[in-house]
Amino acid sequence: MTLDEVISEFDRGLRSMTGVSRMSRPIPESTASAFSAESDALADESQLTEKERAHSAGLMRVNHVGEVCAQALYQAQKLATDSPELKASFEQAAREEEDHLAWTSRRLQDLESRPSLLNPLWYAGALAIGFVAGRFGDRASLGFMAETERQVEQHLDGHMKTLPANDHASRAIVEQMRLDESAHAAAAIGAGAGEVPFPVRALMRAASKVMTRTAYYI
Repeated sequence: MTLDEVISEFDRGLRSMTGVSRMSRPIPESTASAFSAESDALADESQLTEKERAHSAGLMRVNHVGEVCAQALYQAQKLATDSPELKASFEQAAREEEDHLAWTSRRLQDLESRPSLLNPLWYAGALAIGFVAGRFGDRASLGFMAETERQVEQHLDGHMKTLPANDHASRAIVEQMRLDESAHAAAAIGAGAGEVPFPVRALMRAASKVMTRTAYYI
């Protein structure tokens, strides 16, 4: 890895943890309104009760943490593989996930809330896990990616069921995230992902529950 690449990856990691993210795509707009995304957000906030606002913020904070972890996972897996094709694939997925990071960060601001205070911890843990998965080989790394995205997609499905019905701005973001995660899983499978053993899948789900329950509040 060149010095420029090291600096670039360090910059991405720092931005991920501090919430300073760049988006290559605009924030998804709600189909429930013909107004701009900003107008949607303002309209939604005025209709949310204090309890609904807090719940939406908690869910978006969880989603933001998930995107912090996604950046770390893709960085680690990119570093662990020798395949130029896989490096490019992980880089593309990371750029799309960075959009998610920026969207959820902006939505938290609209809801007058904040990201998780434990973001550096989540990032470091995900970086270590991603690198370990990558060292087991490309098929294992792709399998880990596919399983992670499947679990995230299920997690986002659950959010769509519990987000306040009139929080159209958050719903639009979550729906686009769900579509992207599904595409990433399909791409990993198409690239030759191996099957993740059941004990590992169960451990991933258990770790995810701990993270989401903690990040909702902290």
